[in-house]
Amino acid sequence: MLKRLMTAWEHALMRRDTNRRVWPFEWGLEHLGLSAQQDAPEQVLQAFVDQAVASSDAFYQPPHQTDFIYRDGQLTFPSPIQSAYPENNVAYGQFFPAASTRRAVIVLPQWNAQSDSHVGLCRLLNYVGIAALRLTMPYHEHRRPAHLERADYMIGPNLGRTIQACRQAVQETRLAATWLQQQGYRALGLIGTSIGSCIAFLTFAHDERFQVGVFNHASSFFADVVWQGLTTQHVRQSLQQHISLEQLRRYWSLISPQTFVPRLQGTTRQSLMIWARYDLSFPPYLTHLFFDELRRWNVPFDTATLPCGHYTTGVTPFKYMDGFLIARYFRKHLR
Repeated sequence: MLKRLMTAWEHALMRRDTNRRVWPFEWGLEHLGLSAQQDAPEQVLQAFVDQAVASSDAFYQPPHQTDFIYRDGQLTFPSPIQSAYPENNVAYGQFFPAASTRRAVIVLPQWNAQSDSHVGLCRLLNYVGIAALRLTMPYHEHRRPAHLERADYMIGPNLGRTIQACRQAVQETRLAATWLQQQGYRALGLIGTSIGSCIAFLTFAHDERFQVGVFNHASSFFADVVWQGLTTQHVRQSLQQHISLEQLRRYWSLISPQTFVPRLQGTTRQSLMIWARYDLSFPPYLTHLFFDELRRWNVPFDTATLPCGHYTTGVTPFKYMDGFLIARYFRKHLR
C-alpha cells in the first residue's frame, strides 16, 4: 500500500512541471572539440570517450585559477570550460560561513534546482559548525540561456553537450575547493543530490582533497538513469529513436560513477550513499548495482535509506530526515 501511495505521489509531483520539451537527438561532437562533419560520428565519439576515460585525471583537471571574485556572500569565477553559451561561462557560488574556520562543504543541487534549493541544508550545516558553499550547476538559474525554460542542456539527447556540461561541473567544483582552501578551510566535504550526486562522485573520485562525500540519490550508470528514470522520459523519447541503451551506456561511461569506482580502491575517506526505497527516477536496482561495484573493489561506504521516492525527498517530513542524515554524517566524520 505504501509503495502504491509513493508511486502515485511521485507521478503527481512529476506532472507539476508542464514545460518539458523533447529536443532532437544530436551527437554534439562540436561541444567536445571534435569535427561535427564526420561520416561515422559514433566511432569518433566512442574513440574520444575511450581516450578520456583512460586519461580521466587530465579530462577532469581544471586549469590553475586565481581570478576569484567574492562579494557579499557571492563567489564568481570564469568557468574553466567555455561553452557555446555566454551565460553559462561564469560559475557562481553562494557562501554560508559558520563559526568553524576549518570545515567546509560544497553543496551541489539537483537538476532544475531553483535559487533557493538546498539553502536550508546550507544553514543546517552552519548550525552544526560547518561552512557551506552552494554552487550553481551549469545551465541552471542565471546560467541558463534565455531561450530555455529548463536546464535542458545539462542533461539531454545531445550526447557531447551533456558530457561537456558534466565535465564543466566537475572542474568548477574542484576550483571551488581551491577557493575554500585559500580562505583557510582544511577539512573539505562534498554533498550532491540527484545529478549533483553524480557530479559529486566524479569529483570525489578525482580529487583527494575531499575527505568526506555524501551522495544523495546515488546511482551507477548515467545512461541507465536517463533511460529508465521517470524524470527523464522525455529525454529517452528522443534518444531511443537513434541509439540503444547499450550504446548510450558506452558513450556516457565517461560521466558514470560506475566507471570510476576502481579509483577509490584502498581509500580511507568516508562516504555516505543515500537512496530512496520508492525512487522512480533513480531506480533502486541501479543503486544496488553501484553498491555491488563498490564492494567488489573494497571501497568503504555507509548507506542510509529514505522511506520515500525521488521527488518526495523534497517534501515534509522526508526532507528533514534527509537533512538530518547529511548534517549528522558531516558533523561526525569531517574533521
